[in-house]
Amino acid sequence: MDNLTTGQCLCGAVKFRISGEFESFFLCHCGRCRKDTGSAHAANLFSSTAKITWLSGEENVKEFRLGGTQHRKCFCTNCGSALPFSQANDGVLVVPAGSLDSPTGIRPNAHICFADRARWDDDLAALERIDGLPG
Repeated sequence: MDNLTTGQCLCGAVKFRISGEFESFFLCHCGRCRKDTGSAHAANLFSSTAKITWLSGEENVKEFRLGGTQHRKCFCTNCGSALPFSQANDGVLVVPAGSLDSPTGIRPNAHICFADRARWDDDLAALERIDGLPG
């Protein structure tokens, strides 16, 4: 039986289901991924066999391709949340981990493009941890 994983965008306009297993999970620190997430890294799951089914809102999915590169991002046109896409060159499904509502069953394999990370991303484990918003 296939592993089923569900997800959606922040506003709930786009909902999807992934059937199949993820083969890898990478945290990418390249400058492009930092720009398109607005964060320290992108957190993406990859599968060469899993299939996506759009449950609702597929018409709200837009794709951005950075010219002269293989960098792509799909997102909800309502809220801007990152959404899954298939890589054109090899058909690998790329799923932003934060878009999932179901457990992934896989932990990150590696930090990639680590040498390109933001300098403020060093030694974050030493920071204070606060459950909820700072008061």
